[in-house]
Amino acid sequence: MKWKEWNRNLKIRLVGEWLFGLFFWMLLPFMAIYFSETLGKATAGILLVVSQLLSVAANLVGGYLADTYGRKRMMVVSATVQTAAFCLFAYANSPWLESPVLTFIAFSLVGIMGSFYYPASAAMVADLVEEEKQNSVFAVFYTMINVNVVLGPILGAYFFFTSRFELLLVSALVNAAVTLVFWRYVEETLPAEQRTKRKRGGSWISFVTDQVRSYRVILQDKVFLLFIVAGILIAQTFTQIDLLVAVYIKETVPLQQLLSFTVNGEKLFSWIIAENGFLVALFTVYVTKIADRFNERNIFVASSVAYGIAMIIFGNTVAAWGLIFAMALFTMAEIMVVGIQNSFISKLAPEDTRGQYFAAASLRWSVGRTLAPLAIPMTEWIGYRMTFMSIAVLAFVSAGLYVYMYRLFGQKEAGVHQMASNE
Repeated sequence: MKWKEWNRNLKIRLVGEWLFGLFFWMLLPFMAIYFSETLGKATAGILLVVSQLLSVAANLVGGYLADTYGRKRMMVVSATVQTAAFCLFAYANSPWLESPVLTFIAFSLVGIMGSFYYPASAAMVADLVEEEKQNSVFAVFYTMINVNVVLGPILGAYFFFTSRFELLLVSALVNAAVTLVFWRYVEETLPAEQRTKRKRGGSWISFVTDQVRSYRVILQDKVFLLFIVAGILIAQTFTQIDLLVAVYIKETVPLQQLLSFTVNGEKLFSWIIAENGFLVALFTVYVTKIADRFNERNIFVASSVAYGIAMIIFGNTVAAWGLIFAMALFTMAEIMVVGIQNSFISKLAPEDTRGQYFAAASLRWSVGRTLAPLAIPMTEWIGYRMTFMSIAVLAFVSAGLYVYMYRLFGQKEAGVHQMASNE
């Protein structure tokens, strides 16, 4: 889909979400290191799990609200609260106060608002773009966001440790500016009649009851449920980049030469994160176009296997070039499935519950990220190598689940076609 064919909403959001992502990625890769050093590994792991549990709940509520009150409203509300969270974040790391606890609360709020934001954002793309063109649009958004994964860690490696207050203050100002632009120029895409229908009759008890009933119906779809479970397992790999991998490289990688540079663990980690973002930005659209030529099932399976192998390599080397190769393989696994994940959800989701389907699908990430911090205390129980190996096994199991999922999906599609022909 060509740029000139894009709706104005998508163009504005692409720029705005790029700015959101830039400042977020100047912080995210270093938060696990910060919390491990200031609160201890065990406490950091438990608190990060609690934070992600709240994000899971926010994600489910966000999908329901996006289908009830509108995509734009939820995006603007989420961005507004996120701006306030960055203000608190800055205050907790200011010349007047140094508080790891308040930092954790603010960081958690940023994550929770991201969980509110995502279902409305993804549903808006599905509202505006024809199904056969959605892969390319989702891929462009993913590519532009991941440009930040190149720039963010490189800048963050300096500013996070030397000018954290100033970095957080600028983050709050940029978030506020983008929020104002969204509020002024982005248009609602949820039909008015659907909003009216959803709003009828609603005490908070009926709201909760309807929401639980809606998600129960969605999760009764066996194909979709397998998609979520497999995604949660595979999320144990890609969520570890700013958790297990960050702490592992910081603690175990010795000072060494890389080309003409002398690098320590912190610097090497920022370079590896930048490598991931650079490869994603450079190859996502190209790989997505190639992936469209292949069987979706095989792509999901190949991605899971590549993630598992990358985890094994990570856990068995401290050499810079070995870690760089592991990240390259890891990144290939990541970008293989960028486009097909959201298009697969669109195939399964009825139009009137699209936001909830996208919200439920993002349980893969939110539940996965809830469990992921447990890998940090696991390193004290069984060591780094066995922790990485355990995560690799989960990736291989997810490959098997994808095979079974597509078998059921084929049977479901055949049944639909049979019913249509009978009619």
